[in-house]
Amino acid sequence: MKTLTKQTSEIEGENYQMVKKFALKWGASLFGVADILPLKKEFFLPEKLIENITRGISLGFRLSDKILEGIKDKPTHLYYHHYRQANFFLDRLALKVASFIQDKGWESLPIPASQIIDWKKQRGHLSHKKIAQRAGLGWLGRNNLLVTPAFGARVRLVSILTDMPLRCDTPMEYSCKNCRNCLSVCPAEAIKEDPGEFEHLKCFEQLKLFRKLGYTSQYICGICVKACQEKAGLED
Repeated sequence: MKTLTKQTSEIEGENYQMVKKFALKWGASLFGVADILPLKKEFFLPEKLIENITRGISLGFRLSDKILEGIKDKPTHLYYHHYRQANFFLDRLALKVASFIQDKGWESLPIPASQIIDWKKQRGHLSHKKIAQRAGLGWLGRNNLLVTPAFGARVRLVSILTDMPLRCDTPMEYSCKNCRNCLSVCPAEAIKEDPGEFEHLKCFEQLKLFRKLGYTSQYICGICVKACQEKAGLED
């Protein structure tokens, strides 16, 4: 039994390194693997489609600091284009990684980086943030975004679901500490001291206002993303 366990662990580790190498080669800034069994009940996906799925691969792409620096009190046209291109890139990257896994004989399901299926609740097929947190890429910050040790919240995410045996990373605990950069800049005052008190409706109403005023044709902001600077939360 001990030998079998060791062999299984070795296979998971080898697969992990193989897929990680492939993803980083094609442009991923961050890579992690999560045990998604505790999250599956929250997915907006047919149960039959994911019944054999146990792992979620989280890929992160670092956003341009220079483009984010151009944001003051509203989203810019440059940020809007960058946001769309980052999502497009992540979708293509997820497709490549999913195809790579499928070619190895395993099931793989790439989930769109930004596809809303419930506009009232602003929800997609699943929460990329939660998978990324469980995959050890970062924590869910006061701004309701994934905050990473290296890049703060300046990342976009995508997920691939699979039954491939993969070693899981350790989930990262909340670590914003004394950083409150996002609270004072939020135009909707949706961000609170306690991350659990983030006001989604206030945030969405502000996004709708930005769109109505013609700053962007998509529901985006970027103000708190910019405020969440590199190494956010790691310094007292």
